[in-house]
Amino acid sequence: MACAVVVRRLRNQAIGRSLNTAFLLMAQHGATAVVPFEAVCRDYFAHLAPDKLLQKIKAGEIRLPIERMERSQKSAKGVHIQDLAHYIDERRVAARKELEAVTRGPH
Repeated sequence: MACAVVVRRLRNQAIGRSLNTAFLLMAQHGATAVVPFEAVCRDYFAHLAPDKLLQKIKAGEIRLPIERMERSQKSAKGVHIQDLAHYIDERRVAARKELEAVTRGPH
């Protein structure tokens, strides 16, 4: 029973973090639900060209869902604000774990 409570609290904290990140992203990107792909690339993957980022996403190297407004290949692409917030929050968690692993070394 106590384990379920802990899991629920952790899940709620993660949802809260994603919502905070989503609100910040909405402020940054003009309160839109879907951020244009080029803006995502420019703001968060500046080291990659848009076609290279798309290639990495399709290969599964970067787990970020891309939305198309239509089925056409020429259709505008974007990333839903909640998906981007979740991705950013996941990267934060991974960075914190990496920091803990590095700083916990032998004393």
